[in-house]
Amino acid sequence: MSTHQSPTTPVQNTSSATPVEGSAQARHVPHRWRNLAVLTGVTVVDNTEAGLSTTLFPTIAAALKLQSSHLGLLAALGKLVAVPAGPAWAWLAGRIGRRKALVATTFVGGAFGIAAGFSQDFVQLLVFNTLMSAAIIGGSPIANAIIADSFDDSQRGKAAGYFYGFISLISSFIGPLIALFTGLTDGWRYGMWAIGAICIAAGLLVMFFLKDPGVGASEKQLADLSGRETLAPKVTAGTVLSLFRIPTFSVMMISRLLSGHLLIVIFGIQFLVAERHFTNAVAAIVLLPFGLGYFAGTAGGGWLMALLDRILPDRGRVAYLQGAQVLFAVVAFFATQFNYDNIGIYGIFWALMGFAQGANPPANRPIVAAVVLPELRNQAFAIFLTVFETIGWAVFSLGAGALAASLGIQTVFLWTLVILMLVNAVVLTALYGCYPRDVTKVRDILETRRQEALQQG
Repeated sequence: MSTHQSPTTPVQNTSSATPVEGSAQARHVPHRWRNLAVLTGVTVVDNTEAGLSTTLFPTIAAALKLQSSHLGLLAALGKLVAVPAGPAWAWLAGRIGRRKALVATTFVGGAFGIAAGFSQDFVQLLVFNTLMSAAIIGGSPIANAIIADSFDDSQRGKAAGYFYGFISLISSFIGPLIALFTGLTDGWRYGMWAIGAICIAAGLLVMFFLKDPGVGASEKQLADLSGRETLAPKVTAGTVLSLFRIPTFSVMMISRLLSGHLLIVIFGIQFLVAERHFTNAVAAIVLLPFGLGYFAGTAGGGWLMALLDRILPDRGRVAYLQGAQVLFAVVAFFATQFNYDNIGIYGIFWALMGFAQGANPPANRPIVAAVVLPELRNQAFAIFLTVFETIGWAVFSLGAGALAASLGIQTVFLWTLVILMLVNAVVLTALYGCYPRDVTKVRDILETRRQEALQQG
């Protein structure tokens, strides 16, 4: 019988699998917290690299005689390369294993980072920086898939909260430390070499300390079955495309394109300088409360979502995610549409916006994981994090930049940070109907696989 099945239909398999000690109950996956710590280190590199060109560019520009337009090209290509690279790394992980793929992303990214430090002109820098981005971007979707297999559904919100919270917190320290190199002659080269070395160090941590739990390890229907990875059908282009036939997945991708809050990170400081007339140095003060708020939103949000899951099973996290969009819109309205003379007031608003933005990962990652079969999560997260997020980033950054010149950043913020986020919340209402059904479909497929395995065992 064919093993090519839609991820939303039961699978008939001919694989041999036998139950081991235990029963169909959620179990703690061994080494899950160690895995989370190691994966945090890998993704910190990705997060730090994303802002590296901005941090080091002033000294790069002086050394290589570049202009601001070069920075735009450098940043844009570093982002856009994620669209093909993310799914490609997810495909490779399915062929050689996720642990080996993570080692490859970090080692290759580190090599290109070091090579970028030796660049003699802009073309060389552009090529090596883009290749470094293409390599490092593979770590995020693979890491999210491993986290989903390390923690059961009830714990994924907390895990995602800690994961993204500490990534933001650690990155906020690494960036300024690397910037210290700019005080040296050719200091930007040392900065690039440092990033390359951190990449390789992260790869070594994966090599020696990451224990891939295996696909489906956290699912109660599969956890006590030996050979569980042989129960799933082979992943093909057709099964990956079938992800878009999952209503919840499609709604989440649309929501990603409506995530106007991405703009506050890109244009927030420019708004405070151009529209509110603070100096660059004073405006940058809001970055600290924003980062702390983001950490509070991710770490605390995971605990809140777990509580809502118990009160409103399968719908609590939808209400939580909607609430995060509305909260951001309300805070952004008061933060950007009124003029305040004190940077401290803006710091409070930026902390609240950081909290609302940070509240998203503990909900949207578990929602995606819950409606996608385990063997397709690599590809699902690659589409979510490297394709649709990148498209959203490009649309908002380029579109807002063009409109800001004629309408002003404050008006652009009204439409993107306030109105669009409220539209996003309305779109997410669709999840109340489709999300519980899609979760049930996945549970039924996994239960079918379990019963087949028990009969054949």
